Amino acid sequence: MEFPLSRQRFYQEIHQSDNTIDLAKAALFFAQEEYPNLDPDDYLNALDTMADEVEERLPSTRYPLRVIQTINDYLYKDLGFNGNLEDYYDPRNSYLNQVIDRRVGIPITLSLVYLEIARRLDFPMAGVGMPGHFLIRPVAEEMEVFVDPFHGGEILFSEDCQERFSQVHGKTIRFDVNFLEPVTPRRFLGRMLTNLKVIYLNRGEWSKALAVIERLLLVFPEAPVEQRDRGILYYQMGRWVEATQDLENYLISAPMAEDAAIVKQLLKRMTET
Repeated sequence: MEFPLSRQRFYQEIHQSDNTIDLAKAALFFAQEEYPNLDPDDYLNALDTMADEVEERLPSTRYPLRVIQTINDYLYKDLGFNGNLEDYYDPRNSYLNQVIDRRVGIPITLSLVYLEIARRLDFPMAGVGMPGHFLIRPVAEEMEVFVDPFHGGEILFSEDCQERFSQVHGKTIRFDVNFLEPVTPRRFLGRMLTNLKVIYLNRGEWSKALAVIERLLLVFPEAPVEQRDRGILYYQMGRWVEATQDLENYLISAPMAEDAAIVKQLLKRMTET
């Protein structure tokens, strides 16, 4: 099976060492499957322009908090970027090109815009994969602060992050300080794609969900859960040969999985029909 050129480019981008993966390029390459006329260079140039305009506004002394405040003023006051509270699960919120065009997104895609501007300013920041609400932080050991791009670049301390976590999860999940550790570029992309997968599954858009899972399996080839979910999608779509292969491989990879009995029932149903 011949992959589209955009997926080939995505594959090439993610199969590098973590410190050389270009997150913006990877995100634009996977967006290109949904938006075939998208030219990634247009959006990379847009990010360059944003960074140049922030550079012009920076004070001569680049204290970290001043850099953050300057980016915040530019992104949220001048350009009007904001978190999409009205339609959080709109799939466009998960595509970088759409976020830049519409100036609205979810925590992880707004984080990506922010990170890309900061990187171009030689102000290194990292993604923080707190469950339920993605954040970013400066890469500096002496700076224990976090930035919330979904809420106007609000500056948070670890206690604030814990409070935000509780607002999302209530008491269902206990906060763990490891939630505030930086994530690798692959984990970052995995989170973006997982969000998109859930959105498409909830909307019943099987073909689009399948395409997302296939990209997730390029990022994490050994992920049994993605193999299972692809198998279930194949089953829903009547592609039982592929479904059988994926579900059998899932049981080999995770023989003690909690849902093993359900998967076996699906396999039995396909062989008996």
